[in-house]
Amino acid sequence: MTSSDLRHHGDVDAAPGLADFAVNVRVPHPPDWLRERLAAALDGLGRYPSKPAEERAREAVARRHGRSPDEVLLLNGAAEGFALLPKLAPRRAAIVHPGFTEPEVAFRDAGIPVEHVLLDGDFQLRDVRSDADLIVIGNPTNPTSVLHEAARLKALPGRLVVDEAFMDAVPGEPESLAHDPDVLVLRSLTKTWGLAGLRAGYFLGDPETLARLAHGRPHWPVGSLTLEAITACCEPEALEQSAGFAQEAERHAAYALEQLQDLVVVAPKGPFLLIRAPRGTRQALRDKGIAVRRCDTFPGLDDTYLRVAIRPPEEFAVFVDALRVVMEEMA
Repeated sequence: MTSSDLRHHGDVDAAPGLADFAVNVRVPHPPDWLRERLAAALDGLGRYPSKPAEERAREAVARRHGRSPDEVLLLNGAAEGFALLPKLAPRRAAIVHPGFTEPEVAFRDAGIPVEHVLLDGDFQLRDVRSDADLIVIGNPTNPTSVLHEAARLKALPGRLVVDEAFMDAVPGEPESLAHDPDVLVLRSLTKTWGLAGLRAGYFLGDPETLARLAHGRPHWPVGSLTLEAITACCEPEALEQSAGFAQEAERHAAYALEQLQDLVVVAPKGPFLLIRAPRGTRQALRDKGIAVRRCDTFPGLDDTYLRVAIRPPEEFAVFVDALRVVMEEMA
């Protein structure tokens, strides 16, 4: 698989005029209260991001996860976190696939050997064998929407990096390792809060590892608006709202599974699902104004797999109706 394949993301599949089921951002824009917080911060853009603002953001993240501020590294989105991973200089990196491809791109670009740990069938972790000294896995995994048990993750060999970009969409976050000091955990705020265009995320880990990751970053690495967004989204009121969103997402996932149970590969635990359909389905849906995420760019999958963002039932019904028509036409 080429680097261009690995760099493909759902925003490329979406296009103006199409109903977007390709991108996993929950809402098209931030909620009003968050927009107001960001708007209020605009007058400060004539000043450089301040140390106190950075400290407030780190403290907010630390409180949210029961960590200390020196166990938090603020990021311009989770993608920046993946780009920093080669600084850990593993002898060999293992990526659990099918999974998000950005960490593999980062390691390849840095000349670090990459090993695929391919899961098949129901895409569950079982007896994973690897001689890599660093292993990366998503939980819930994109694009399979599988939620792995924390105990199984901890049993993986080598240093463990867990991408929990979608964990806040899982009610109660039961399998999160964000509290574990021995695991490097990556979080994103862009999916739940409609901040994909701003970029906001963070690493949780031991201070020594975070210092290695931060070494060589430019001065003022995170902008003022991102610092404000991180602080706001980790405050108690936001966490309460996020928990409600997760409950809602679970109900929406149950509806989606009921509608598409004959095509769904695994019952979804994240805000998206993986389906299997005849070749040509994606283009046929596109011709009817529906965008879904192609999955042949994920190692271990081919063009019979499609990732579909789960939306509220009234929106998801648009996708279901179009898919039924396509399936009938292709029969």
